[in-house]
Amino acid sequence: MPFNGEKQHVGQDQPRDSDSPRFSESMASLSDYECSRQSFTSDSSSKSSSPASTSPPRVVTFDKVMAAARNLSNMTLVHEIAVNESFQLKQDALPENSLASQVKHIVHQAFWDVLESELNAEPPEYEHAIKLFEEIRETLLSFLTPGGNRLRNQICEVLDTDLIRQQAEHRAVDIQGLANYVISTMGKLCAPVRDDDVRELKATSNIVEVLRQIFHVLDLMKIDMVNFTIRSLRPHLQRQLVDYERTKFQEILEETPSALDQTTEWLKESVNEELLSLSETALTPGAENSSKPSLSPTLVLNNSYLKLLHWDYQKKELPETLITDGARLQELTEKLNQLKIIACLSLITNNMVGALTEGLPELANRLKRISAVLLEGMNKETTNLKEVLNSIGAQTCVEINKALAERGLSILNAEVQANLIGQFSSIEKEGNPIWSLIDKRTQLYMKNLLCLPSPQKCMPPVPGGLAVIQQELEALGSQYANIVNLNRQVYGPFYANILRKLFFGEEAMGKVDASSSN
Repeated sequence: MPFNGEKQHVGQDQPRDSDSPRFSESMASLSDYECSRQSFTSDSSSKSSSPASTSPPRVVTFDKVMAAARNLSNMTLVHEIAVNESFQLKQDALPENSLASQVKHIVHQAFWDVLESELNAEPPEYEHAIKLFEEIRETLLSFLTPGGNRLRNQICEVLDTDLIRQQAEHRAVDIQGLANYVISTMGKLCAPVRDDDVRELKATSNIVEVLRQIFHVLDLMKIDMVNFTIRSLRPHLQRQLVDYERTKFQEILEETPSALDQTTEWLKESVNEELLSLSETALTPGAENSSKPSLSPTLVLNNSYLKLLHWDYQKKELPETLITDGARLQELTEKLNQLKIIACLSLITNNMVGALTEGLPELANRLKRISAVLLEGMNKETTNLKEVLNSIGAQTCVEINKALAERGLSILNAEVQANLIGQFSSIEKEGNPIWSLIDKRTQLYMKNLLCLPSPQKCMPPVPGGLAVIQQELEALGSQYANIVNLNRQVYGPFYANILRKLFFGEEAMGKVDASSSN
């Protein structure tokens, strides 16, 4: 079974934009995208250019493999920024109580302790503090746009390290005054989400702690600046995404001959299945015999996309052309499995006690919510699905008995309750007929969805038995169709090239033009 608010970073001569939207607090880490390189960098030199190719293998140098990996990394990042509206960077944080975290804390604390002792010495030693202000100055300047000349000149004038050293030699340097100026400037340049941090800086009296917190807030402002740039670039990336990804993947293909091996196998499996289906149809009594079965490239490709909804994302490699959407497809598949179980549970409940609960739509909605909550995390390896289904069955009996009692009717007897719970728990068994029925109907719905020219404007009718999950299924189907349609636009020429080889042989193969349209 398949269950196992920002401010503009401007100079002083530009007004502060108080109406600009606030930064979102939700963040996403980049670490998930590094693992996607493996499909292109492992064993690439030992494989032929394609399983359908008879050409000799091409030698791939380490530099070419690394170039392909960089292209893949860049392409993955651009794709994520363009399609994920909530994508943002976050500051790396070491695990609490880890050795690395403890070492970092000790080293940083030692640095600030030394600085404090130098400033409290008689006479005070300012060299380390001056270097800190020099670093602060460069960071502040990096936040300015080309038009912020007035503030740029002011920062360079106030934080002139040569002047500060001369003042330090005559014991006339005002470290607190310099820190106050830095805090004031940060208040002009930071995003609104950092206003509270800046106010806390103003309220701190210890100069060493002020400098320490200034660097902390500046690090946060750097992340804010990157995220502001990401949001600014997103509309442009969305417009250019298809051409960019196709061009980058063509570069990967030129550097790594095996960059379409998994994709070829993925499509080849659908071609073989379709040929088998056509052969069986031709052998059916009354069917017209044909010497050469007619294959539809669109049908083969759609069937390949449908396979992704039954993919084992933990054990099976994705086609190379779908790596950028691997996490999204896995999440959709897991949600779809959960919806299918809810539909199975609803169908069993209606068949067994539907006559008793008829006319109680609120009960059906409540049972659906309970099932959804208990099925959260069902795809984790540590989850025992049978126990979860037993719990849902027991809770379902409780809710049904409660509803029946409120209407003055007899509650379910022990035998009916045991039968209901038993049927619930049997869903996870291989070949369960109710699961097979619901799975087949959801697959049909998704297949019909891919055949529509514009799924967002007109959704296909929901097959029988899926009405209880219709709203969620339509939302999930729309996301799935968006992923498939974008993937088809980007990689259509590559798919067409592979399918020509699979349909007609190597001699019909033409060189893929990265700039060609789908």
